[in-house]
Parts: sequence; structure tokens; C-alpha cells
Amino acid sequence: MTTTLWRPTGPEELALVRELNWRAWPPRLPEQPIFYPVLNEDYAIRIARDWNVKHSGVGYVTRFEVETEFLSRYPVQQAGGRTILELWVPAEELEEFNAHIVGEIAVTHEFR
Repeated sequence: MTTTLWRPTGPEELALVRELNWRAWPPRLPEQPIFYPVLNEDYAIRIARDWNVKHSGVGYVTRFEVETEFLSRYPVQQAGGRTILELWVPAEELEEFNAHIVGEIAVTHEFR
């Protein structure tokens, strides 16, 4: 069984995902100790449209599947309102997280 996750992202990160054949997220930068996938598309759209576009000129929403059993180690974090839900994956666990992605990471929205 898998769980659908979304991630808002900018052009630099998306280019790295493309280099990884749409199968993994790139390692975090030193100033990025946590990887934040989100649990609903609306929240991802808001971040991509309102934050990524402002900072990068373009924002993307991606969707991907991860093995549900593996995700149980990450408690759901409420980062604001009732629907602002995300997982906090420590950077040092991202390689293992990537190993549990099922299928490809897909771009579902683009904002400019």
C-alpha cells in the first residue's frame, strides 16, 4: 500500500529530480536539515504559487507515492491551519526515504 504525497518545488530542485530519472529527491543542502513533503495538493499549490514563484519565477507541484508502512515512522506535523499537514524527514534519512518511493515523481502543476 502507498500514500500519495506532494511537494512544491522550484526549478533548481526539479532539475535535480529530472537528473535522478524522476525516482528520487536530491540530497538536502547544508541549510536544509529537513525534507518536507506535504499531505495535500491544495497546500502544495499554495506554496508553489505564492512562495516558489516569488523566489524563483516559477513554482511546480509534484506528486509521488511512498510505501505507507515506511511513512509510519514520521508523525504528521500540522504546520498551521487544519489542512497544512506535512512530514518532516531528516536530511540524513532522505536516501532511505527515496528507496521507498514507488513509481515516478510527477509534475502536476506549474505556476509562473
